[in-house]
Amino acid sequence: MRTLAVLAVAGIAVLGTPTIASAHVSAQPAEFTQGGRATFAFRVPNERDNAGTTKIEVTLPQDTPLTSVRTKPLAGWKAEVVKGKLDKPVTLAGKEVTEAFKTITWTAEPGVKINVNEYQEFFVAIGTLPEGKDKLELPTKQTYENGEVVDWAQAAGADGKEPEHPAPALKLAPKAAAGDDHGHGTTPAANSTETHEASAAGSDKTARYLGGAGLAVGALGLGFGVGAILRSRRKA
Repeated sequence: MRTLAVLAVAGIAVLGTPTIASAHVSAQPAEFTQGGRATFAFRVPNERDNAGTTKIEVTLPQDTPLTSVRTKPLAGWKAEVVKGKLDKPVTLAGKEVTEAFKTITWTAEPGVKINVNEYQEFFVAIGTLPEGKDKLELPTKQTYENGEVVDWAQAAGADGKEPEHPAPALKLAPKAAAGDDHGHGTTPAANSTETHEASAAGSDKTARYLGGAGLAVGALGLGFGVGAILRSRRKA
């Protein structure tokens, strides 16, 4: 029994271990819908035991440029989004695009870093995601305080094997069919409100039914009680 208990605890510990054990920069969450928007975080674990991470630089795609890029403020870190001219104009939604966002850089302020055995999440909102593309790779450079730079920019091989330094990537699912709004990040707020209202209405009806049933049961019980009292009096 003791052995089983130890194994059970060990199993729980393994299941409860954070995914950062994979020890590479990744996008969390990583699945969205083509043509929509994405809000996610670059999850950056510190892999070195003798230096902390002080800078993160993400390279954005230029062949499928993004129409907007916004970062979430993070205490102790300065975010900089750079926009510039494209080497070759791209047509998006019938419009010619000559400029696009090129990089996002987070730089730690003095005294701040991702320490040994720590990780940090850098949140960003981007859009509009490209269509006709099942993956959006976002090569990222991780700089340590000792000057070492790790380039997370390798694409997965044809055999599906994960490379040594994989680039963070977003999986892009095709848009849902007309009338079906189950894609990530594409459900209109109105639909959400309608669903909430319908749910509330259903709950209200259920409460009324239960209340009515409760009253009926109470009345029935009261009738039985009165009948029992009358019968006992007659016997007396």
